[in-house]
Amino acid sequence: MSQISVQPVAYSQDGVSFEGQLLFDASSTALRPGLLMAPNWMGVSQGAVDIARKVAERGYVVLVADLYGKDVRPNGTEQAAAAMMPLKNDRVLLRQRMQLSLATLLEQAGKVPLDTTRLATFGFCFGGCCALELARDGAPLAAAVSFHGTLDTPNPADAKNIKGSVLVLDGAIDPFVPREQLTEFAREMIDAQVDWALTSYGGAAHSFTDPHAQIPGKMQYDAKVARRAFAAMFDLLDERFGS
Repeated sequence: MSQISVQPVAYSQDGVSFEGQLLFDASSTALRPGLLMAPNWMGVSQGAVDIARKVAERGYVVLVADLYGKDVRPNGTEQAAAAMMPLKNDRVLLRQRMQLSLATLLEQAGKVPLDTTRLATFGFCFGGCCALELARDGAPLAAAVSFHGTLDTPNPADAKNIKGSVLVLDGAIDPFVPREQLTEFAREMIDAQVDWALTSYGGAAHSFTDPHAQIPGKMQYDAKVARRAFAAMFDLLDERFGS
């Protein structure tokens, strides 16, 4: 039986202090792939840790990235939007914080059973955007997975920097991801000759993996779609990591 350990991890950049959460199975010393998880706009929350725990139980070391700063823990949508938008509007800063979080994950090697040669990232909503931006920034990732995230980027040509596979898991009626972004993203991936896939789930709205999302047609949990989407991610990770 797995014994998931949850540990705070402190790091800093340019005078800003961050605190992510590191999760791994403490019952085994076998080296496991490392996953950087970019949470939704609520940042490092209990909900994010709950998701990371379920992923860690599958045999991964997971770091929940803190992209806002240790002292920024949104309480409600207004605070979440205020924390998120400066990063969405400054993709250079967003990428820097994702790269910093990835470097912090790598620094845990030797302290936890982490295989630094097997890395991937995944994220939800805003975090899905972050996962894709990290891949576009040329990070050494076997895979990048976006759950109901926006797909736009200021410079689509950066897709040529992507080193691994890309998987986008989209809600077909998501009002927060304009449908034209799907076509633009497909062209971006094709032009850069990326190994990519995009699945758009019929009837699924935004936040379909979030049990707390209960606004029909807008932000709504869908247990069936969530199960299928996570299965798609795990299938890709098994393939890329040779599990």
